[in-house]
Amino acid sequence: SSMAGPVRRGLPWRRGLAPWRGCRCLTTPPCRRPPGTGYWPPPSSGTPVPGSYSWGTEVMVGVREYCKDDKRPALLPVVQKVQQRIVNDVTLNHEYLPTLGLTEFNKAVTALLLGNGSIAIVEKRAESIQVPGGNSALFIGAHFLRQWYSITCPQQTRVYISIPYWANHASAFFEVGFEIYGYRYWNSEKLCLALPWLLEDLEKAPEFSIVLLHIVAHQPTATDPTPSEWMQIAEVMKRKRLFPFFYSAAQGLATGDVQRDAWPVRHFVNERFELFCAQSFSTNFTLYNEGVGSLTIVSRNNQTLVCIRSQMEALARNTWSNPPWFGARIVATILNNPAFFAEWQENLKKIVERLMLTKEKLKEELRTLGTPGPWEHITRQVGMYIFPGFTGSQVDYLMKRLHIYLSANAQINVSKVTSPNLAYVARCIDEAVVSSAK
Repeated sequence: SSMAGPVRRGLPWRRGLAPWRGCRCLTTPPCRRPPGTGYWPPPSSGTPVPGSYSWGTEVMVGVREYCKDDKRPALLPVVQKVQQRIVNDVTLNHEYLPTLGLTEFNKAVTALLLGNGSIAIVEKRAESIQVPGGNSALFIGAHFLRQWYSITCPQQTRVYISIPYWANHASAFFEVGFEIYGYRYWNSEKLCLALPWLLEDLEKAPEFSIVLLHIVAHQPTATDPTPSEWMQIAEVMKRKRLFPFFYSAAQGLATGDVQRDAWPVRHFVNERFELFCAQSFSTNFTLYNEGVGSLTIVSRNNQTLVCIRSQMEALARNTWSNPPWFGARIVATILNNPAFFAEWQENLKKIVERLMLTKEKLKEELRTLGTPGPWEHITRQVGMYIFPGFTGSQVDYLMKRLHIYLSANAQINVSKVTSPNLAYVARCIDEAVVSSAK
């Protein structure tokens, strides 16, 4: 139960290891990307590799998009409606946006995350900047912290990420030169949040360390702390003077309630933390290829916020010049129109209800089959994914023998488990689990 050590490939999480500096692949040059969850086929490819298996029997449950029963990526009805409205608006053009993005978008997403009556908004010490997706928000936030946080904290600052973690999140901090360490998040034996270990690791972290925290369905475990658990995390971080960097992948898709999903960040704001929060609007607005994200900044006062904003503007200018317009306009229109906003919330609620029902059906199917192991955890998990806790051999069996293609860490996109294939997926899971027990 010792504290998780630096992130390294192929080595246990234990104290005393040198920080992760890269790994050598089978071919040169060396790979500089931190290891993490991989997909087969890769995330960028939704097309199976011809000849690699028998066509017609495969089930692709490792994709990232929310899909309908026909297995095609969905487009929310309200998004489709607003998209058509924007296309038909002859007053709009393709002029460059300001470097920090669409003003009405930035104000709307700040209010969505923090709440209209947030003390940080009232005191004018909170603001968001538009970025091309959630990963861009992580990257620009990490770049800023690497450049300026060291002035406040002259010692070598550590960044703590959860174990298990999402590969892109480690990369964002690694690429700008941070030392990356892990805090234990998941109890693989009990298949639940490892809160005592998490708190122990935060207690042992050096003061002023940066901690990446997920809200809205933790990636990859789909398990979030309860409000009381978040309060314990905040108490430790406040006492240790740790800097929270939140990541919100799809506000509204954990519980179906956008206000409830934002509670952890709002609690930290009420506790007077300075913080960053990277947000992605790909999944909760089904705008996967539009590159819509934001970085929300909560500072100690307005003067500090103005200084941070000026540095962020310089970083953004040198990185992407100005962000894309179309997706941000869709999000801003929905969030700023009460009727569209209500319809959007209803769309999200229906998605969450469908996902929860599918999880229940899958759990009952596994129980009916007598599949070894507890399965209650998959209905306690939130969001679009489940994290069953498969072993490596079970993942290999599912992919290579049964053609159930999921992520390497066994994360399953529940929206790809549909009425026609649910029983088949359950039988395959049962076979993989039983075979590994022999």
